[in-house]
Amino acid sequence: MPELPEVETVRRGLTSLVVGKVVTYVHVHLPRIIRHPSVAEFQQRLVGRTFEGVDRRGKYLLFDVRPYELISHLRMEGQYRVVPKEESVAPHTHVVFGLSDGTELRYRDVRQFGTMDLLAEDEPRPTGLVTLGPEPFDPALTPHILHLRLHKRVAPIKSVLLDQSVLAGLGNIYVDEALFLSGIHPLTKASRVGERRCELLLAAIREVLTKAIDAGGSSIRSYVDGYGRHGGFQMQLHVYAREGEPCFVCGQPIEKIRLGGRGTHYCPNCQPRNGRRKSMRIVEDTHV
Repeated sequence: MPELPEVETVRRGLTSLVVGKVVTYVHVHLPRIIRHPSVAEFQQRLVGRTFEGVDRRGKYLLFDVRPYELISHLRMEGQYRVVPKEESVAPHTHVVFGLSDGTELRYRDVRQFGTMDLLAEDEPRPTGLVTLGPEPFDPALTPHILHLRLHKRVAPIKSVLLDQSVLAGLGNIYVDEALFLSGIHPLTKASRVGERRCELLLAAIREVLTKAIDAGGSSIRSYVDGYGRHGGFQMQLHVYAREGEPCFVCGQPIEKIRLGGRGTHYCPNCQPRNGRRKSMRIVEDTHV
């Protein structure tokens, strides 16, 4: 599933590719992708509108087509591409937006879980968007605030960080990586992560996300950006998808467990259950 770095990379690419262009037609080949309004009204509202901007909130893409806002969630494998309209249409392309420069913005989704809502200012936003927690890069999010959001939660810290109402945009890959960098075992109760460790955790989250965005995201499965390019952060992963391989810090094999139905990767030496790290040091990206 695209997480914050992937969605942010897509947003940046689409900003360059569609902003300032007018929608000339809309073809919807899978009606259930459009949650609101009806497909006919979705098409009618959009034709003639200009893409004024592309924003992001958590894992949602927010297209400014004033007086409306197009809210898109990529879910598992949603992809946007901007291509010449003469290019053959790939299988599983469900929505096509004609653009005034002769290109098309195409939405492709093999799993068909993605959603689009085209809303006027007075229409209610999707519940998942309204209930999002703070953005990880929000300057108002301090270690103290993060601690307040965690200290009453008895669920494992991995599960709590995946809760989008706690922090927006984090998913399986980057939670595993941030917990590794901060030396926190994924099964540690969130309530046991004190304010000092929240300082380490927040710094790790921001470090991992920044590096992932700089690398264009992680192409673990099918992710590509608006230009069709794959990300490169998968080459910098310390624990995720490295089960059985040696830890870059201590050499111990990376372990994998199931937590809340998610594969969870960690180093048993650098992230001990008792919270006392045995040989953790600053991680240098010598493996890249």
